[in-house]
Amino acid sequence: MHIAIGADHAGFRYKERIRAFLSDWGYNVADFGTHSEAPVDYPLIIRPVAQAIARGVFERGVVLGGSGNGEAIVANRIRGVRCTLCWNVESARYARRHNDANMLALGERLVAESELVPILRVWLTTPFEGGRHLRRIQQIDVVTV
Repeated sequence: MHIAIGADHAGFRYKERIRAFLSDWGYNVADFGTHSEAPVDYPLIIRPVAQAIARGVFERGVVLGGSGNGEAIVANRIRGVRCTLCWNVESARYARRHNDANMLALGERLVAESELVPILRVWLTTPFEGGRHLRRIQQIDVVTV
């Protein structure tokens, strides 16, 4: 599986850990930045990750920030992206089972470091249930004004 990853300065430390985990687990990882803890504007990093997911260049994306909220908002502005903010294993499981989330947002200030691996593993390995959930995802993608 090809995975894109990106973070702002507040999520940099977790991004580096997650990038290493993914590589160790055999995933192909593309790092969109940032590459230090120097302040950056998160939309400039997160939007390209989401666009690459929407184009099908990568199958999944992981984005990080202080809370993960801004990152999820930016990603979800891109049609075809379903980015969910997860804070524990159960939220990650439902993100995949019910929402077929193709992007995961995490907040370094809000998620304990000990939860990173369990959240990531569940999010990567939980299959989408389909059925009634597929119908709802299709409704999300209807364009309205």
